[in-house]
Amino acid sequence: MLVNSVAYLDGRRLADVPLGKMGDYLGRTGVLVWVALVDPGPEELDGVQAEFHLHPLAVEDARHGHQRPKVEEYGESLFLVLQTAELRDGEVHVGEVAVFVGEDYLVSVRRGSSLGFSDVRARCEREPELLQRGSTFVAYALMDQVVDRLFPVIDELADRLEEVEELIFRGQSTRDSVEAAYQLKKRIGRLQHLARPLLEATTKLHGGRVPRLCQGMHDYFRDVHDHLQLAVQTLDGLAETVTSATAMNLALISLQENITTKRLASYAALLAVPTLIVGVYGMNFEHMPELKWEFGYWAVLAAIVAVDLTLWWRFRRADWL
Repeated sequence: MLVNSVAYLDGRRLADVPLGKMGDYLGRTGVLVWVALVDPGPEELDGVQAEFHLHPLAVEDARHGHQRPKVEEYGESLFLVLQTAELRDGEVHVGEVAVFVGEDYLVSVRRGSSLGFSDVRARCEREPELLQRGSTFVAYALMDQVVDRLFPVIDELADRLEEVEELIFRGQSTRDSVEAAYQLKKRIGRLQHLARPLLEATTKLHGGRVPRLCQGMHDYFRDVHDHLQLAVQTLDGLAETVTSATAMNLALISLQENITTKRLASYAALLAVPTLIVGVYGMNFEHMPELKWEFGYWAVLAAIVAVDLTLWWRFRRADWL
């Protein structure tokens, strides 16, 4: 579906351009054509390819989606694949934006994302002196928005990590805390798989040899790279914290098991003393000392109580009971 198709002259809106007329504006001095598509059909994408002479391999990638974030050069044009992240119903959903960048055009193809880029277009239109820089400034603005949208998702995951840590240290259900930590680590992993390749791709736009289209835009793309590096480092920190929390959870489980084992051993020792003494005097031998002693019964009871009290005091002192 065609969302927007606008021609700009020297950074200012010139006209809305319908499908089939986009090519008429190409080649004009100071004109930029910016087209935004969402989940386009094959015919619509073929029409845009014909008008802008897009490379078939890049169009094929945009058509099928599920691409790794990357930056590729096709002659004098660029092809970018960006992955977006958003939270829906508590789950991290990953979308994709394919961006075709030419000397006087930019075409974006969005799939799987409910968040559009109308605010990016509005921002660019408010700053015509920057939009006048051409298609690479629009590409920068799109990348910057994609990276900025990572941070609210990261903040939400950080809040959930605090909840998981609370769950662990409150001694709640072990199964619940382990499942919560696993689900959280899986969500963080999805963001890492999104951000790391994009971080690698952005280095092609500001360091060393850069595409001709990006010359003069080094500082802008370096800014995106810096923000993305911060996002990756934050995600790595969250992943390490989840791993530490999981290890702590297992340590607490082991500690609880040790405490339970000590208590069971203590109770077993307290029961073993009377069992042993009663068992000895329960044997049916004819000649046993103290059997006919007048105070034998009370003496045995006193001995059992004394020994058990002594053991109980020692176990309490050792924090076993």
